[in-house]
Formats: sequence, structure tokens, C-alpha cells
Amino acid sequence: MANEEDDPIIQEIDVFLARSLLEKLYLFQYPIRPASMTYDDVTHLSAKIKPKQQKVELEMAIDTLNPNYCRSKGEQIALNVDGTCTDETSTYSSKLMDKQTFCSSQAASNVSRYAAAVYKKGELHLTPLHGILQLRPSFTYLDKADAKHREREAANEGGDSSQDEAEDDVKQITVRFSRPETEQARQRRVQSYEFLQKRQAEEHWVHLHYYGLKDSRSEHERQYLFSQGHGLAENTELIKSPSEYLMMLMPPSVEEENDKPMAPSNVLSMAQLRTLPLADQIKILMKNVKVMPFANLMSLLGSGTDSTAVLRCIQQVAMLVQGNWVVKSDVLYPKDTSSPHSGVPAEVLCRGRDFVMWKFTQDRWVVRKEVAAVTKLCPEDVKDFLEHMSVARINKGWEFMLPYDEDFVKKHPDIVQRQHMLWMGIQAKLEKVYNLLKEHLTPKKQEAQSAHPLLVSGEQRVNMAKAKVKQNYGQLEKEFQKQKAEIKSNDTSAKMDVSNIRIKEEPVSDEEPMDTSAYGGMNNGIVNGLHAEEDSIDSLNGHLPGGCIDRVAQELKAFVSSTFKKQFVLTLSELKRLFNLHLASLPPGHTLFSGISDKMLQDMVLDTGCKQILVPFPPQTAASPDELKVYALWEAGDTYDQHRQVLLEIFSKNYRVRRNVIQNQLSQECGEDLNKQEVDRVLKDCCVSYGGMWYLKGTVQS
Repeated sequence: MANEEDDPIIQEIDVFLARSLLEKLYLFQYPIRPASMTYDDVTHLSAKIKPKQQKVELEMAIDTLNPNYCRSKGEQIALNVDGTCTDETSTYSSKLMDKQTFCSSQAASNVSRYAAAVYKKGELHLTPLHGILQLRPSFTYLDKADAKHREREAANEGGDSSQDEAEDDVKQITVRFSRPETEQARQRRVQSYEFLQKRQAEEHWVHLHYYGLKDSRSEHERQYLFSQGHGLAENTELIKSPSEYLMMLMPPSVEEENDKPMAPSNVLSMAQLRTLPLADQIKILMKNVKVMPFANLMSLLGSGTDSTAVLRCIQQVAMLVQGNWVVKSDVLYPKDTSSPHSGVPAEVLCRGRDFVMWKFTQDRWVVRKEVAAVTKLCPEDVKDFLEHMSVARINKGWEFMLPYDEDFVKKHPDIVQRQHMLWMGIQAKLEKVYNLLKEHLTPKKQEAQSAHPLLVSGEQRVNMAKAKVKQNYGQLEKEFQKQKAEIKSNDTSAKMDVSNIRIKEEPVSDEEPMDTSAYGGMNNGIVNGLHAEEDSIDSLNGHLPGGCIDRVAQELKAFVSSTFKKQFVLTLSELKRLFNLHLASLPPGHTLFSGISDKMLQDMVLDTGCKQILVPFPPQTAASPDELKVYALWEAGDTYDQHRQVLLEIFSKNYRVRRNVIQNQLSQECGEDLNKQEVDRVLKDCCVSYGGMWYLKGTVQS
């Protein structure tokens, strides 16, 4: 109260809200004018606007007679822009730079709190602003000068050549046909800067007529800045208490997204990041960082984050390399994308980057030339791969950028084992694609490795994992005894010594039995050696209960059935690879870790309704025995069973077939004219196209 008495009210002013120019009134902010230019009636030559974009262009005259105007500079600019000739298309008809164009940009995206005020006879009249535009000089005439210069140079170079020489100068061009645009590609194109610029350019200019300050039309329009009616009946919304009225005039500031500083579309603040689901947070972090220790990832996710949930999510977007997590290739190179350097599709890039990651699982050092020689990719793509996860060392090669994370390996041996099995599957695929030689598979020894005390060899990692397994042996043994008690087996006298288990080899013909363990002689609660034979069921050092065998058979049958319903046609080699990947996704101690042999796997394939297709491979084929065994799902229970059976019969007599032969045979056998979509569906289920010919899946020999 004392402060109010010290600051008495001197005058009360009535405030009126004028609505006549609502959504029509703009505030123009002019730049500081040079001495040779004045913003008056004479200087405004023309004006035009794009209403949707709220973009304005004003053309204003420059006083060339002003003593501050540099005439020689103005003549030089006009000459550069228009040249020596003067016609209707000339920018400066007077051969002087006698005008300047100003282009607007929005000064504020939210102008709801701004108004223009007019004070007259003790009354204050407010009109809300519809926009605030800042005018800046436009230098498009410089672009026109550059274009004229290039045209003159081209004319001078081509003037001496004859017509015959021009006709002989034939250049080879490359014609490309655009593929159908996917929805994802369309969204990226719509959000691109180029598309937005094109869309803005498509809006037509609306030409305006400028009225000077003292023009009668301006005087008339200026009257609309005053409220047209002062009666309370017409301003009932202003019958408010002083506090409500003040709140209407100055509402509390609400931070909107539009008011935030503009940031690149691929940048998120940590506050924004933590509002996303955990899986998305990890994916965004790994996609940007590319290589990260697990401890650093946990610190970025904030306190209170469950490490088990993080481990589950990180395995979906990253692979373990030397105890650190490296983002997966398909996260960096999504489907339907290509290399910015060479245009190579994403599938080939992922394969090449996987090879680099796999090399770092074998050694601390990678040589760039070796990677380029194996992957056959351009040097820029290979350099990108290496820069993602390593650092160049002079005269040595590329070294993995992070030290070996021994703490993570000791704390999480089950994750290490699972990742190792995944890498085994990737290695098998890379060996097949790149025809890797023995020197590519053998890690090279580096003298410099001894200088890094944190570097642990692969054998030491295996030994550490073995030690961890033996520590957990007691718990695993109790779980196994509990399973035996539940199924009430008749034979309970036999005890299994898990630490001395050996894989019982039972080859089919001359082949090696399938290895589904993570390491040669190591097991992590894994019971190996279960083989189903016709007359006996042997276990290791005794007999497994019948209920356990039934569960193994059920799990194996479920895997085989679901796999063939997705793939329809598989070679034994590919089926074993998928089975290894399936094992890697299972928890330790699962029943499928019972040591599945090749014979047991093949018998289960035949029991689930599949048939072996005897494809007549060419005599000079370099395929392995497992790749020569092709199995196909004979009956899937859908309307395409008959079509697939006809197709498989064709490939039992032919190694490769043309599409028209397949279509004719399907039409004859099925007794109907199949459309293109139906034939494509059948071919997609069972075949792949290569070099204009069709092959069963997995049988193409490069």
C-alpha cells in the first residue's frame, strides 16, 4: 500500500479494441536504409505477396542523384547483370543500378500477443497484428549476372566449332528407370528441403498496388485502426474485472514447439530423448554414437533404468565386438536405401560392414586394402565402415577405437556366449558370399598388442567363460534334478556329470554332425549329445528321461514347422544356420541345448510334412554337401499348395528354369490361366531370380 501511495495515478486512458483490420494488418520492419534511399511514396515502385506463405517482395527506387551514390559502381553492376544490350528483359533499363528489391521473412511465428496502437484524444485503440515481416535486401540480380557470364563463355567457346564438329561430338548417356516409390520413400521426399522449396515456388505471386502515406485511400484505410463503436453493447467482452482484463491482454507465456530454436530433424535433446520408449532411446543413441561400452550407455539412459531391460533391447540394434556394443548394419542402412558414394544398395553395404565388424571380433587391427579386396566396394564406403568403429594408425592400419571391456565380459558370460553364436552364423554367411580364404579367417598377431594390458585373447575369454559356467554348475544341476522329479522317471539312478560331457558325433554319411555349442569343449549349462536313433535312445553317461526327449522333439518340431512356413524352401546348410540363430535367442539351459544332430534335424524336417527335392546340380558345382540337400514344405494348407508342388516338380528335373516355362507348366497342370500376381506369389515363396533365370532358394552358385 505504501508503494501505491508513492506512485499515484496521473491519468486514466480508455482502451478500445478495433476489429476492422483483424487478420489483415501486417507490420513491416525495414532495414537501416543507406543515405541514397528513403522510404517514402516515391521509392516504392512495386509490391507483390504470396498470401499462404506470408511472403512479400517490395521493389524500391535508389536516388542516383544523391551525392552518396557511387555512379561508377552502379554502372558496373548494371553492365554485369544486363550486358551491353537494352531490351524489355533488362533489370536496369537506365544502365544504372537504380532500384533494390527487398524480400520478407517472418520475424515471429506467434504474433497473437502483438498489436498496433493509435492514441487519439485520450483514447488508445488496439488492432491485433496478423504478421510481423522483416524485409531484407534480395541479391537475385547477382545470380542473373552469373548466368549471363556463363552464357557468354559458352558462346565464345562454341563459336569457333563448325556444325559438323558439333554433330560428331556424341556423348554416351545413361538411362535409368525409376522404381515404384514406397510409402517410406515418399514421406522422406515430402519432408525434404528440395520438395518444400519446390512447393513454395509453385504458389503464384499476387501483385499489389502501393498507396502513399498522403494518398486518400491510405487516409481512408487508416480510419479502420480506430474502434468503430464505443458503446458497451458492442464491447461486452471487455466487461471484465481488472485482473481478468490484464490476463487477457498479457496471458502467461506458454512455451510452444514453434518458439523453440530450430534444430536439425535428426537431433534430439536428452530431455526429449528420455520421453521415448527405452528401445527407441537405445536405437537413437547407438545410431548416433555407433560404438559404446555398456557402462556408458547406462549412464546416458539415466538412473533407475533396469539393466536387464537394456540388455534385452541393445541386442536388437547392436552386436558385441570386443566387449563393446557396435550398432547393427541394417540400422544404419535401412532397406530400400543406397550408398551416397557409389549407389550400392543397402543389402550389399550391410554385408560389407558386417565383414568389417566380424574382422574386429577376430583382431584389434584391420587393413583397409584387405577389406576393399574382399568386399569389392568403393574406397569411400569402406572408409565409412572403418570410421564407424576404428581409428587409423600410420603404417599400422585401423585399430578398434575402444579397449576390450573385460568387466562386461566377466559379468555377462551368457550374453557373450549368445553373441558368439550369432557371429558364428554371420561368419558362415560371409564365407559363402565372399569365398573367404584361410588367411582371412585366421587372426593376425600384432606386436603392438602387448602394449595394451586390457587386451585379452579369444582363448582367455573362453577360459573366463568356462570358469563362470563352473560356478553356476550347482544351480543348473538342481534345476535338472527338479525336472527329473517332475516327470517321475523310472530310471533315476543315473547321474549326469555335466562338466565331463562330450558331444557324441553321429554323422550322416560322410558329413560332420551339426555343432550347436558356443565353443568347442565348453558348455554353459548345455547338455549335449542327445541323438534319436531307431532302436535306442542314448544319452551321455546314462539315459535321459522319456519326458525330456518328448519336450526336445516338440521344441524342435515347432522350430522346423514355423521356419518352413516362413521360408518354404531351405537347404540343410541354411536350416542349420537358422537353428544356430534360434539357439542364440534362447535362455541358457533350454531343452534344445540337448545337442541336436544332423540326422535328428533331417528326420524332423521329413516328419513335419517336408520333402527333399533332388535338384540336378551341375557337375562342376562347388557347393558343400549340406548345400546340395534341399528341403521344401509340401503342404502349407493354403490355396497355393498345388502350384508350389508343380513348381517343385519342375526343379526336381531342372537346376534353373525361365519364367515363361514355369508359367506355362503351372497353367497346364492347374488347368487355369494364372495371373501375374499369383505366379509372382509362388515364385517369391520358393525361388530367387538371377541373371534372367529362376533357381530354388539357396541353390544359386555364383
